[in-house]
Amino acid sequence: MASLFGSSTGGLFGGTSTAQPAQTGLNALGGTADNPMKDFVVNQPPDDTLTALRFSPSSVSSTFLTSSSWDNKVRCWEINQMAGTANPKAEQVLSSPVLNCCWHADGTKIFTGDCEKQAKMWDLASNQMVQVAAHDAPVKSVHWIQSQQYSCLVTGSWDKTVKFWDTKSPNPMFTIQLSERLYCSDIMFPMAVFTTADRGIVVYSLDGGPKEFKKFDSPLKYQHRCVSIFKDANGGPTGFALGSIEGRVAIQYAEGKDPKDNFTFKCHRSNAVNNVQDIFAVNDISFHPTHNTLVTVGSDGRFSFWDKDARTKIKTSEQFPLPLTSCSFSHDGKILAYAIGYDWSKGHEGNDLNKKPKIYLRPAEEEMKPRSKNK
Repeated sequence: MASLFGSSTGGLFGGTSTAQPAQTGLNALGGTADNPMKDFVVNQPPDDTLTALRFSPSSVSSTFLTSSSWDNKVRCWEINQMAGTANPKAEQVLSSPVLNCCWHADGTKIFTGDCEKQAKMWDLASNQMVQVAAHDAPVKSVHWIQSQQYSCLVTGSWDKTVKFWDTKSPNPMFTIQLSERLYCSDIMFPMAVFTTADRGIVVYSLDGGPKEFKKFDSPLKYQHRCVSIFKDANGGPTGFALGSIEGRVAIQYAEGKDPKDNFTFKCHRSNAVNNVQDIFAVNDISFHPTHNTLVTVGSDGRFSFWDKDARTKIKTSEQFPLPLTSCSFSHDGKILAYAIGYDWSKGHEGNDLNKKPKIYLRPAEEEMKPRSKNK
């Protein structure tokens, strides 16, 4: 397979490009049951449910999108917003489901965590993939730290540990022992948040090396599904949003100077009929990089935009035929990527093999702006 940085005129999955015809920007086709929001549909999506979507960092001149999924693959597309194309560029096939992925800060490598208990590094120039980390159970999270002090890969696992690696040594630089299996995590230097199967939360400061900053029980009563760090007015990490299987999100500040700043809100729930309401899991959360508003995606097959500072909902999507499993903003905040796929929230009987995973792109920069205070 050709290098990711080869010619962008052909589809590098083999043969000629199968990208959709050029459009004016990322304005998609007419609305359908599979695409009720009329967003741009990415070609050649995974064959099984996506576990993560990640855009390339600002260090890369072009915009690339990578995904990890349960079909044992990690994929990459080149996004051209103005031309309205998403060209498949390359893929790697692993020997087990891929639970997460992330980019190196310079955009030359992609890291993955898989059920084979390994983290791997995909060098995009050579198109080679090598193991760079190992655990005693599947690797649930991967994050790349890039700071003036140090850089390293951070992996979190169901073996109840988080490990820091320089990718050139078989032994970790540092290991954190957790109280239970890692369920979700996020890192924005110098803050790291790890949440566990027993609904524990531990916040680390990474300044000068990992140091435990705060440990506390979850404000949510049910299993965590996702966590995302948000910034303060100066652009530094100050808190995080935590989503659970009970259709609820907690906004939590790390310092906790005023307890009233912390709150929870309900989301991804049906309208109540005769005092009965269906409640769905919050599968992923992502903050807009400039507006600091957030998007949540859920098992109800909808995405919602929120303004946490005004404590209001900005928008809710129409319903998709499958749960929404992951979401991500491009580094400049112009594009929202989100994916649908079955998340097993309704058990085996809910799995319709005729409904396949899809990835959509939406120009959401204007929609994500906070509402004016005088409206």
